[in-house]
Amino acid sequence: MTLLQLQYIIAVDRFRSFAKAAEYCEVTQPTLSKMIAKLEEELDVRIFDRNSRNVEPTSTGEKIIMQAVKTVQEASRISEIVADTRTGLSGAMHIAVGSSIAPYLLPGFIRVYGADFPQVGLTVEEMRLEGMLEALKKGAIDIAVATSGHGSGEILEIPLYEEHFWVYLSKGCRLRIPEFTPEQLSHESMWVMKEVQCLRESAFSFCKARETGRRVYEAGNIETLVRVVDENGGFTIIPEMHLEMLSEKQRQNVSPLSGDCLSMRRVSIYIRHDYVRERMLNSVVSALIKVIPRRMLDPAILRGALRI
Repeated sequence: MTLLQLQYIIAVDRFRSFAKAAEYCEVTQPTLSKMIAKLEEELDVRIFDRNSRNVEPTSTGEKIIMQAVKTVQEASRISEIVADTRTGLSGAMHIAVGSSIAPYLLPGFIRVYGADFPQVGLTVEEMRLEGMLEALKKGAIDIAVATSGHGSGEILEIPLYEEHFWVYLSKGCRLRIPEFTPEQLSHESMWVMKEVQCLRESAFSFCKARETGRRVYEAGNIETLVRVVDENGGFTIIPEMHLEMLSEKQRQNVSPLSGDCLSMRRVSIYIRHDYVRERMLNSVVSALIKVIPRRMLDPAILRGALRI
């Protein structure tokens, strides 16, 4: 049994295809199939059921693959420890960022990180929260940035920043006042963000009664919400960092919120509990600090390098 064989069965389980797994592992399909067959022969068990349509792990195979993931992860930590002690930071870094956060962090982060750490192979993608947490547990990503409150025994949470929500109103909205409290908002004319829980929870918490009003309209991104409000009236809830994306004319249509804990959102960095690349983590933090307004940053993140 070799680490390479374990990597191959993990890839087949991920793609449910020998051809795609071979392409991902950069070997020929016959080579990958032969190595897995040897492993099955050595263990005297079938790891995968193969048919003309798909590839599925057997019940025993599922247990073997789970252990294989843990074994490969632990083995990779040896090279990660060595890489983290070298003078120049290098290697691969895979980061996932929540979709409602990415528009405000990623453009500046990618620019800053690329300039400060050119030897690091950076991969960044947007992911939904559930997918990020699962990817962290499996070791498919190194670091996640998402709304706070999702740490666990397997996943460590590091508070990063918090930002307030603002109300964006149409020009003719009857609710145009300097500042809002939750009880002053009406459900009837609200437009909310689809599938972004922190914005939906905040928006609904501001309603006097969720049963009132005719309907709630849902858009796929905040920029769409702003345009919908401009064209159709009513209001929506936007995060503070979106203010920079508004035109000078649009900024006249915003009012702050007060009086409720859900009038803000907190964002955290997440890593596996056994993550060992301390310098790599701090490289990400240092770049994020440069693109997030200092007033929003958690005080602890500014005290110096993180220790893990």
